[in-house]
Order: sequence, then C-alpha cells, then structure tokens
Amino acid sequence: MLKRYLLALFPIILLFGCNNAQEEERTLYVAAASDLYHALTEIGNAFAEEYDVNIEYTYGSTGLLTQQIQEGAPFDLFLAAHESFIDQLIRNGAVHEDSKEYYAIGRLVAMSSSEEEVNLDVDYLLSSDVKTITIANPEHAPYGKAAKETLEYWGIWEEIQPKLVLGENIRQSYQYVETGNADVGLIALALMNRTGFYYELIDDASHDTILQALGIPVQSGERELAGQFVEFILSDEGQGLLKEYGFDKPSY
Repeated sequence: MLKRYLLALFPIILLFGCNNAQEEERTLYVAAASDLYHALTEIGNAFAEEYDVNIEYTYGSTGLLTQQIQEGAPFDLFLAAHESFIDQLIRNGAVHEDSKEYYAIGRLVAMSSSEEEVNLDVDYLLSSDVKTITIANPEHAPYGKAAKETLEYWGIWEEIQPKLVLGENIRQSYQYVETGNADVGLIALALMNRTGFYYELIDDASHDTILQALGIPVQSGERELAGQFVEFILSDEGQGLLKEYGFDKPSY
C-alpha cells in the first residue's frame, strides 16, 4: 500500500522539483553600452547573488543595440549610453515609456598607449609622435559622438582625419590603444578603472552631456525582474559602484 502511494506521489514530486528548478534558473537578458562592461558586470553580480538569478550580458554600441531591439531582439533591459536612443525606442513602441530612468552621466578621457605621463594636448595630437587616434564610431556610439564634438571644439577635427581610426564601440577603441594599434584614444572613463595606461580627463564643456538612460523593452518576458534590477542600479549600492568607475550621478 505504501509502495503504491509513493509511486503515485513520485510524478508530483518530480513536477514540483522541475518547477522549483525553473524558478531558480531564471535568466535576465541585458543589453548594455560598452562603457558599462566593468561597472555593470560588478553591479549585476551583486544583484544576481541577492536575487538568485542569472544575468546574460550583450555589450555593444548603443546605436547597434537600439537597432536590434527595434527589430525584436528579446532583451529584458537596455542600458543605453545616451537617453536619445531610449526616447527613439519609446517613440517606436519598442520600450515601455514608463520604464525610462536616468542612471549615470558618462565622462570622456584622452588615453595614451603608454603608461608614462605625457601632455595629451592639441599640439601633441597633431605632432608626428601620434600616428593614430581612435574614437568610437560617432554614427552610432554616444562616446564617439562626444569625442567628435570634442575634436571639433578643439578645432582639429578635419586636421586629424588621416590619423583617425574608428572603433565599432568605445570598448573596441579602448582595445586599439591597449594593444598599441592606436597611439591615443578618446575613451570612456569607466573603462580606465583597471588599467595602468596614462590618461587625462576631458573637460565636459567640450561636448554635450553624455546622459545615460535605461528602459525595459516590450519584448521582455521578465519585466518584473528587470524592474527589480533597475531599482538595484538606482539604489545607493548601485550608484556607489557606478561612481567607483567614474560615472557621475544624474540629477534628473
């Protein structure tokens, strides 16, 4: 009798166990601008541990990620390097309007391929010592747009064209300098946290504010969980970690 009871109960136990496993293995798919490569991974690790979830990241240029989301890519959360791309997706019905939040202000630096201190001024950039200068593609990368604005502000945009190498995104531009394939790069400060290369902070008066915003795509199958992650990013802990990587806190 007991044996028959246990056999009858076994499928229920198995089903319950599967359901629990499914709940424990929830995954959040996050698309994020490349400047967040270090900072967001650290924030996400803290969140994943607290909420017992997996987070899968796709880092890239904000413009290309925007295009993917517009075409229906199944991301649960999108952290753009500029609010204009979130606004674009909201207008096109690809991101929930009420999910938009400002989470950071990005800063731009001039990075040298050397660890030795050098004056990264206009004269140096124009000198024969600098053969190549890299920025992210300004057509679809907000940091690239800010870099172009800075070079225009300095009055050397046209003059440095023969030296210019465009990265697909800001992290690729960082890698060009890191590997010696570019002498100087205009790079996100957030990527300099774990480097020994010399760099100088660029005056933010030379370009439009890199006001970064996020939003939850309508394709998300985990809107509640994505919302919890957003709250974590905006919390004192999340903002503290972003500050450690050089982001300023938006006052919007």
